[in-house]
Amino acid sequence: MKATEGRGGSVTERNGNIPCVASVDIGTQGTKAALLTRRGDILASAFVPSKLIRGSGGQVEQRPDDMLQEFVEAVAACAAKRPDAAVEAVALSGQMAGVMGIDARGEAATPYDSWLDTRCESQFDRIKALGEAAVIAETGCPITYAHGPKTLWWKRERPDAYRAIAKFVVPTAYVAGRLTDAKADDAYIDYTHLHFSGFADAAAGGWSASLLRELDVEPSKLPRVVSPWDRVGGLTARWADACGLREGTPVLAGCGDTAASTLGAGIVRPGMLFDVAGTASVLACCVDAYRPDTEHKTLMFARSVVPGLWAPLAYINGGGQCIAWFRDQLKSEAGGGPAFDDLNRGAEAWAPGCDGLHFVPHFGGRVCPNNALLRGAWAGLNWGHDKYAMYRSILESIAYEYQIYLDILADSLPGVRFDEVRVVGGGAKGATFNKIKANVLGVPYATLRESDTGHLGNLLIAGYALGWHDDFAGEADRLVAVRERFEPEADAVRAYLEPKRRYPALLEKIAELQSLLKERME
Repeated sequence: MKATEGRGGSVTERNGNIPCVASVDIGTQGTKAALLTRRGDILASAFVPSKLIRGSGGQVEQRPDDMLQEFVEAVAACAAKRPDAAVEAVALSGQMAGVMGIDARGEAATPYDSWLDTRCESQFDRIKALGEAAVIAETGCPITYAHGPKTLWWKRERPDAYRAIAKFVVPTAYVAGRLTDAKADDAYIDYTHLHFSGFADAAAGGWSASLLRELDVEPSKLPRVVSPWDRVGGLTARWADACGLREGTPVLAGCGDTAASTLGAGIVRPGMLFDVAGTASVLACCVDAYRPDTEHKTLMFARSVVPGLWAPLAYINGGGQCIAWFRDQLKSEAGGGPAFDDLNRGAEAWAPGCDGLHFVPHFGGRVCPNNALLRGAWAGLNWGHDKYAMYRSILESIAYEYQIYLDILADSLPGVRFDEVRVVGGGAKGATFNKIKANVLGVPYATLRESDTGHLGNLLIAGYALGWHDDFAGEADRLVAVRERFEPEADAVRAYLEPKRRYPALLEKIAELQSLLKERME
C-alpha cells in the first residue's frame, strides 16, 4: 500500500486503487458528479446540463430518462478521468419539490413535473379547505408547488395517466430505481423530502392516513419511507458498465439537494444559518424541535439528514435565475454581454437602497408565503438609475426576502443567537452579494473552502453507510472550513433599516395592483 497527499492529509490506497464515493446531484440546471475520498478530496468531477421543457400555462418538465442518461454521462466522465478510483458506494441528491410517476416495472409513466411547474396551483384551494393551519401543522410545509398539489393535478387533469402510475417518486428515487432494476414495489422516498410530499405526518416520519383519506389519494400510490443512508440496491451489470463502475456497487437512498448541501456546509447545530445562493434562493436554519410555521405560512419545516434535527427553510422560486435573466437582457446581438464582475463593480458605486429603487424577484409567483398573483416588478425607477442600480436592486431584494424569513425564525426561536450565515452556490462567489446580505441581515456571511457542499453532504451520508464514521456533526466539523467572512458594516446596516422596512408593504401593494390588472384583463 502507498499514500497520496490530499487536502485532509494522506489517503490510503488499496491495490493501487483509491477508495472513494461517487456523489451525484440531479439538479435543475444539470447533473453534477464527483468522486470523493474519505477525507473529502475530489478526485474527479463532471457536469452534464439538463433539458428543461417549458410550455404554456406554467408547464416546466423534464424527461425522466434524460435525467438517467445525464447521471450516466456524468459518472462515466469521472470514472474515465480516474481509473485508479475504487468506488465504494453511489450517493445521490436531487431537486426536491417536483415529482413523477412510475409504472409497475419502475419505468417512467409521466414526465418529471418540476418544482418550477405551477400548473398544480389549481389544487391549492382543495387542500386549504381542510384548514390551512392544520395541514401545515401535520405536513410541516405551507401549501405550495410541491408533491401534494401535483399529485392531485395529475389525478384530476390527467386521469388516464394517473391510473397508469404505480408510485409517485422524486428524481433520486427514480434514477436509483433504474440503476438497480427496482420495481414499483421497491420505490422509496427518503425522509428529507417528506415536508414537500403533502401527505406526510412530518413529526412521525410517515404517511398521514387522514390526509390521504380527505384528499382521496390511494396510499398504494406512495412509496415507502427510508433513511438517506439506506442501501436500496446494487448497480446492475448494464448500468455499471455504462458508468464505468463495478457491478453490484451499493446505491444509497440519498436525500434532497438542499438537505445534502445543508449537511455538507456543517449546519449541524441549532441556530446555525445557511444560504443556498443558487437557482432558488434558500435561507435555512438548524433547530432541534418541530415547530411548524402555522402563523406566517412561510417556513417549510424539513427534516435534517441528522436524526433529531430539523432544517426550517424558505426560498424564492427562481431568485438566482432573476440575476442571470438580467445579465442575459444586456447581451448584444452578437451574443456578448457584461460579466458579473463588471456588474458587481458598477453596483458597488450605488449606496445601499439604490436611491429608493426596489425589485420584486417573484417571476413565477411568490412561494413563501404563497401568492401566485405577486410577480416580478421594479418600483421607484427614476432618470438617474442605470443598469448597475437595477442589478444591485435585484441583489438587495433577495436580501430583503431573507430578512422576512429571519424575522420569522427569530420569532419561533426566542433566545437563539444567529452568529453566522454560511453561503454556498453560484451566488456565493460574489463578494458584493455577500456584503449586501450581511449588511441587510446584520449577521456575518461566511463562504466555505469547498463551495459545492452537496458533494460533501453526500460523502457524509455514504461515510455513515460504509462505517467510515458514526458522528455526522463531528465529521462535518472535520471536513468543513470557512474561506472568507464578510462582517456587517455599521453604516450600511443603518442605511438598510428603512428600505428593508418598506419592502414587505411594497410587496402587498404590488400584489394588489397585479390582482386588479388580472381581473380587468379577464
